[in-house]
Amino acid sequence: MNYWLVKSEPETYGWHHFIEQGRATWDGVRNYQARNNLQAMRQGDQVLFYHSVNNPQVVGLASVVCESYPDPTAQPDPTGKPTPWCVVELEPAMAFEKPVTLAQIKAEPMLANVALIKQSRLSVMPIKPDEFDLIVKMGN
Repeated sequence: MNYWLVKSEPETYGWHHFIEQGRATWDGVRNYQARNNLQAMRQGDQVLFYHSVNNPQVVGLASVVCESYPDPTAQPDPTGKPTPWCVVELEPAMAFEKPVTLAQIKAEPMLANVALIKQSRLSVMPIKPDEFDLIVKMGN
């Protein structure tokens, strides 16, 4: 099993939207490294759901329920090549009792090398198992 973190602006698509839908197609990713991370996701992988921008914090846990396939929101390539962009499908697993803020993550020495700090602009990133476990523990 692998562990990931996905970011979303809560005003655009927050945890409450995710819960209401019950399942989400994680689309609109237009960064090659983030796209590669989506392609690496496997059914059953665990995903931290992070609210970005205002009041940044990890608010819940999701799981991958469908592996990557072409992003239906991507514009077709004018040359007829398949789109390079993909999506995965996620389902919420649980909300955190206490959201884990970016400040808490930065203050935790065991999370000093977490991708969220090292690659702060990346919207889909891998998380090491020990980092994942610690963030989940902090949130519950």
